[in-house]
Amino acid sequence: MMHKENYDVVVIGSGPGGLAAAIAAKKNGAEAVLIIDRDIEPGGILLQCIHNGFGMETFKQDLPGPAYAQRFIDEATQVGVDFLLDTMVLEVTRDHHIFATSKQHGFVEINAKTVVLAMGCRERSRAQIRLPGTRPAGVFTAGTAQRWVNVEGFMPGKRFVILGSGDIGMIMARRLTFEGAKVERVLEVMPYLSGLTRNYVQCLMDFDIGLQLKHTVKNIIGKNRVEAIEACAVDDKMQPIAGTEEIIPCDTLLLSVGLIPENELSRQAGVLIDPVTAGPFVDDGFQTNIPGVFSAGNVVHVYDLVDWVTEAGLTAGKSAAQLVRKGVGSDGPTIPVKAADNVRYVVPQTLHPSTLEENDIRLQMRVTRPIEKPVWVEVRSGDKLITRRGEPYARPGEMVTIALKPAQVEEIKAASELRVAIVER
Repeated sequence: MMHKENYDVVVIGSGPGGLAAAIAAKKNGAEAVLIIDRDIEPGGILLQCIHNGFGMETFKQDLPGPAYAQRFIDEATQVGVDFLLDTMVLEVTRDHHIFATSKQHGFVEINAKTVVLAMGCRERSRAQIRLPGTRPAGVFTAGTAQRWVNVEGFMPGKRFVILGSGDIGMIMARRLTFEGAKVERVLEVMPYLSGLTRNYVQCLMDFDIGLQLKHTVKNIIGKNRVEAIEACAVDDKMQPIAGTEEIIPCDTLLLSVGLIPENELSRQAGVLIDPVTAGPFVDDGFQTNIPGVFSAGNVVHVYDLVDWVTEAGLTAGKSAAQLVRKGVGSDGPTIPVKAADNVRYVVPQTLHPSTLEENDIRLQMRVTRPIEKPVWVEVRSGDKLITRRGEPYARPGEMVTIALKPAQVEEIKAASELRVAIVER
């Protein structure tokens, strides 16, 4: 397509967050909206996620990833969103200039009134977790293997060990089993699951695939190709325990050891990054510290469900369109939101009480440790309890959510900060 030089809203990334942001921007009054993506087709990571489990909250239907993405691709096209695909964004400036390059258009410069950063996240690699051993073929991230099997039709091996109990790793354990491979073991260095419990049940337990907690890979064995891995137990400081070593023959090691929000462009633009989430500090409209620059989806923090990524994209796109139309963002002062007892982080990190006068504000968080008993999720201003809700348990692999309601706006206006804690009942 031929793109314009000036846009009301430019969205970088065409995954579920970016598609939702572009659609919401158009529906809320932005006239010219563009999505830029480095891939040759929109949809993001959903295109390789052929398993079901998407859309239960958004559509009340159990969809595979490509079907979920296609609904938003179709809607974006219908409402008039422009697409610039097969294009790599090189830089986003503080004043919303975007520099990119593409095979079709060469060097591209675009001016935007607002920008939504929706680049998603990437997998941690072997180098980032400093995995010891030789460097043979056969060590891949779980997402790479997923792309090969589901899109390219290529099996990366026959006999697997998976390091990490992240959702992609557990889903790939089941997928590889469907294709006739043998998954010997899933090893997890932490004393608890790092992915969703439903994936543990449906992908590992249902297929009799073993999970060993507090275990890791001590050594990779093999010269040209992986021949085996040496596994071992770890202590409370995650150090190998002598005498627990075990050789597990395999030809492939998959890594499912965490995701990192993709924020190189954000840093270039001067966006402040939260060291805990590795994503931008955002307010309840998902605006960053730079006026007119918004961020949504897994680029902010890694979500459990695509439906929540979509919800964040809708909020960011609506906020961007309102800023274009009105020339100002949310009115009034902001209230900082801080993590307290047993909470690792909370998103958003600030909120506008004026937003709460009309809409709920959803706070989402992860806990620091598993609490396998009923808990209260509490929001307090000093010693004053603003709201709380009960949960049967709290686990690091499952996000916890609590909503602030318009009825609480006066109490929140009087607060200097809000603190969110999770405590045993």
